This record gives sequence, C-alpha cells and structure tokens, in this order.
Amino acid sequence: MDSKSQSRFTLGRQSSLAPDRNYSGEDDIEGPDAAVVDPGVRLMYSANEGDLDSIQDLIASGADVNFRDIDGRTALHISACQGRTDVVQLLLDHGVEVDPKDRWGSTPLADAIYYKNQDVIRLLEKHGAKPPVAPMRVQNSREVPEYEINPKELDFSDSVHITKGTFRSASWRGIRVAVKTLGEELFTDENKIKAFTDELSLLQKLRHPNIVQFLGAVTQSSPMMIVTEYLPKGDLREYLKRRGALKPLTAVKFALDIARGMNYLHEHKPEAVIHRDLEPSNVLRDDSGHLKVADFGVSKMLKVAKTVKEDLSVSHQDTSCMPSSLVVLSYLYHGIRIKSKDGICYFEF
Repeated sequence: MDSKSQSRFTLGRQSSLAPDRNYSGEDDIEGPDAAVVDPGVRLMYSANEGDLDSIQDLIASGADVNFRDIDGRTALHISACQGRTDVVQLLLDHGVEVDPKDRWGSTPLADAIYYKNQDVIRLLEKHGAKPPVAPMRVQNSREVPEYEINPKELDFSDSVHITKGTFRSASWRGIRVAVKTLGEELFTDENKIKAFTDELSLLQKLRHPNIVQFLGAVTQSSPMMIVTEYLPKGDLREYLKRRGALKPLTAVKFALDIARGMNYLHEHKPEAVIHRDLEPSNVLRDDSGHLKVADFGVSKMLKVAKTVKEDLSVSHQDTSCMPSSLVVLSYLYHGIRIKSKDGICYFEF
C-alpha cells in the first residue's frame, strides 16, 4: 500500500469509538505543510479548519472526497466531529459517502451524536445517514421483547427533567411517565450498557406497591430508554428539605413504606435483590403521599440458597449502604442520618 494512504490524521476531535482519542504516532500528519502530503489528508485538514475555499480548490484539482486515512477516517468524519455544518454541506454537495465506517465502526453521524453537534446530526439524517444500531437490537422481529415501546409514542414536548439522575417526564398513551435515556454517546461504554441492561432485566421482575412500576422500554432503536411510572410529588430528599423534621406518625408511615419495599426486594425469589443505593433521593412520593423505592441502576441480584452469597465482583465503592427495615424506621423516626464510607455504615447524630 502506498505510504501516502497510510497517513493518520490526528488533529481535532477523534472517532467516537476510538479507544484512545488522544492518539499520537510517528506516521501522523501534522498539517498541510508536512512533506509530501496526500491531497486527501490536506482535504481532511481543511475540513478540520473549516476552510471552504481550500476544500473547493482541492476537490477541483482532483482530491478524492471519500479519501480515507489509515484509520478509515474521512473528511466527513472530521467535519462531523468538529461541528462544521458548512463543510458537511459542501462535502455532501460533492457526493461524499454519507455512512462510511472508520476502523472502529464509527460513522460521521455517530461522531456528530457523540460530540452533540445537533445541526450536523439533522443535516446528515436529512441526507439518509442511519443512526447507530442499539446494542440490544434483535435480528428477528419475533424476538422483539413484549415490553418494547415505539419511541414515536413518547411525547417529550412538555418534558421536564426529574430531580433524580437522567430521568425526564414524557407523555405516553395519554399518561405521564418517567423516562431514563441511555444516550448514543454512551454506546461505546460497555459498563454503561451493562448497567442499563442489568437494570432493565431487574425491573421486569419487580411488582410491588412500594416499588416504582416498570412500564416498558425502547431497545430496538437509539437512544435506548427505560419507561417507568411518573411520581409527580418528587423524591423524599426534596420533601425533607422543604418540610424539615417529620411528625412521628408521618415518619412511621414513611418508614413502613420503605420497609415494605425493601422487604419485598430481600425476599424476592428465586433471587434476592440488594439495592445498594438506598437514600432519600432514590425514594419517590406518589399522589397519595406513599413512598416507593426507585433507581435500580447499581442493584444486584443474589442467588438464594442455604446461605446467601454475593458475587465477588460486586463492589461497595460509590454506593450508599442499605439499612435494614428496622434501621430505616429508627432513623426516620429519630432524625438519625446514616452514611456510608468504604462500604461501612455508621450513624451520624
């Protein structure tokens, strides 16, 4: 292969799927003044800089608009990363391939999504670019899960962000729901994908008045989403900040709601559920004022045998401890706060 075509373009933002987006190597092209620079690499450099006149001149002189460097990157990849809408339009006008994949499988649209370049996303989609394939997408329509929701049925026109995490409200079939989204930019993070699929698998198994109700999910298109019931009263943390100390009867009522939910998780068969992140912001209030345990993003299922053993890979780092039902009752009633450090629970009076 000619050495020119083996050049690597490393200026600006790199592929959304590249394992190292700060790559630096001996064969890199550092700019248009480097010795014996291929016109295709110069085209990529001009796309990175947004130099429309240079791009026009290079194309007019015969530069291949679909030139690929050693990583399979094209000028369209570069301009999509940089958010150069005018460059993207110019390249499209000259017949550039819309969905080329680099060596990691990333397309210009995937890169634009990762770097949140909305104008470029709309322009590429208008010209037929296909969005990234959802990690859970099945090959046969008969394998589509029963819980699958058509994303077109979710109306986010009056959407508001919900207090906890990545949830926001939406309208679905005439009811208000809460939607947790896995952004396309996270499709390259295996840990995020696994956490999403684990939470989805867990929520399907849970049915209890004091557990937030799972309604369905979007897994066959991107972005993927988990849809649960919407609790308009917000979370317990915000409630306690507004109201301060609870009356004894209210504290007991809240504690029992939490205790019932946690007891259901602990007694779940055939696998008990350990929440691992029980805190006021993960406890939501419904219209009647009752509490429901929510957010199972770091939960784990334990095999139930004569003795219960947690998988050795489970880490307590960055999670709140899970107090027993009686402890929950105690600290809500007496105003005692429970904190966790290095997986060890201690009381703060």
